[in-house]
Amino acid sequence: MSGGVDSSYCVHLLQRAGYRVEGLVIEFSPLHRAAVEAAARAADFLRIPLHTVRCHAMFEEAVIEPFCQAYRSGRTPNPCILCNPRVKFHILREEADRRGIPLIATGHYAGVLKQHGRYLLRRSRSIARDQSYMLYRLTQHQLEGLLLPLETLAKDVIRADAAALGIPGADAPDSQEICFLEGSYAGFIEARYGPSPAGRFIGPDGRVVGQHRGILHYTVGQRKHLGIALGRPVFIRSIDPVTGDIRLADAGDDRTGGIFLDGCVYLPFEAPDGPFRAQVKIRSMAAPLPASILPRTDGRAEVRFDQPVRAPAPGQSAVFYQEDRVIGGGFIDRWAE
Repeated sequence: MSGGVDSSYCVHLLQRAGYRVEGLVIEFSPLHRAAVEAAARAADFLRIPLHTVRCHAMFEEAVIEPFCQAYRSGRTPNPCILCNPRVKFHILREEADRRGIPLIATGHYAGVLKQHGRYLLRRSRSIARDQSYMLYRLTQHQLEGLLLPLETLAKDVIRADAAALGIPGADAPDSQEICFLEGSYAGFIEARYGPSPAGRFIGPDGRVVGQHRGILHYTVGQRKHLGIALGRPVFIRSIDPVTGDIRLADAGDDRTGGIFLDGCVYLPFEAPDGPFRAQVKIRSMAAPLPASILPRTDGRAEVRFDQPVRAPAPGQSAVFYQEDRVIGGGFIDRWAE
């Protein structure tokens, strides 16, 4: 529970279905103390016991530090994708097991199904709210016994019903994506590690065309707020963390037919036995696009898109879907040439 409307309404639905429910709120960092208090108000209203777990050190090691180092290496991380299997669902499953509670539940917009002895994720029917992309790295043990009661519901319906029931937080705004930041991510990282060294912008023709503020201020695919004027649109094609150079390309060259992935995981099997077809999302809010997946060794894979895609960002995830099922995914490493 977070004190937000989704997790609180999830408890209501479970109670209505006849389950005996206990709540768990996780204090990931000092910034989450307000969420702990909000969860306590919701639990009190819903008349359920609430357990609190404080995991500042785990969250720092598993999420915040990798997030900072990824940006300092010229990559664009998604901290929620790291947090879900390493911290949030790890603690939720561990606490449930320790207390002898067979089922766990969250207010995520997605579904779980069992197929051929394996647990898979399913996209929410509310496509605008679907969070299956964020959950693709959950383990089989974390998916086993996981209930996602909001799978078929729309957010406006949930808010309206929660408000009618008097559930605390029914009108609370949605939480921000990066929950441990109060300001900009760049300011947060520089406060911890010092200023990011300035470097060179390399133009499409290979010449130095200006200075940048430091690589952690930029992402691959970025077109605006570059601070240079070449008289034509350009975008960031690549970021070199060793030299500090940021290479630019003309706007028409911002697409690629393929990407290489590392850290791949698969849900229907431990590893595929050969290439397969899937729809692939390269950003959380992107539409899935048809592609061929070519698995390689050591958790790597190549994705070949039927049509070129615009500016996949290294560090983001590419997630594989077949119809409404999540097949797996991995971290974008680089573009195919």
